[in-house]
Amino acid sequence: MKMTPLITSAVMHFGEMGSRWGFNRTVGQILALIVLNEEPISAQEIADALNISRGNTSMGLKELQSWRLVKQRLVPGERKEFFIPAGDIWTLANRVFEERRKREIDPTMSLLRDLLLDAPANEKEANAQHKLNEIHDLLESITAWSQELQNLGPEKLNTLMKLGSGVGRMLELKDKLLPGKNSVN
Repeated sequence: MKMTPLITSAVMHFGEMGSRWGFNRTVGQILALIVLNEEPISAQEIADALNISRGNTSMGLKELQSWRLVKQRLVPGERKEFFIPAGDIWTLANRVFEERRKREIDPTMSLLRDLLLDAPANEKEANAQHKLNEIHDLLESITAWSQELQNLGPEKLNTLMKLGSGVGRMLELKDKLLPGKNSVN
């Protein structure tokens, strides 16, 4: 498989972004190659296009399957394994977010809950617990809000994102019209 300059550029960038999304460079490149390809792509084609070993390709595909970002597709008359994206771009983005929540936010929330259950031994610990409670409440609010966003569906979420700056202006107007009822910064 020969990649065009445009596809090569996108695949390389996805590789760089992979670490920011929660997986390594090669896995990001594999995901990009699968997402940008019109047809199902075989593991061997991926290995050849990215100039990586078949074993590295296989491990990357397994990781992407564990994130539920790619799935196998049977191609009639072929014995090789072929792969396709496991949904549209919105679905993939939601899955990345969901996996990151499970891997990063949920363990933090669990630790915070445990720390907040302990009786503080002194004033320093009481102050620390107060701050930890603020962090817990913020993460809980963000998690609930993001869950609501995920439940909206692509069309409504896209509309909400387009309203973004307008919502900010409306909140500023509300603060001007209703002084003393300002939201917490």
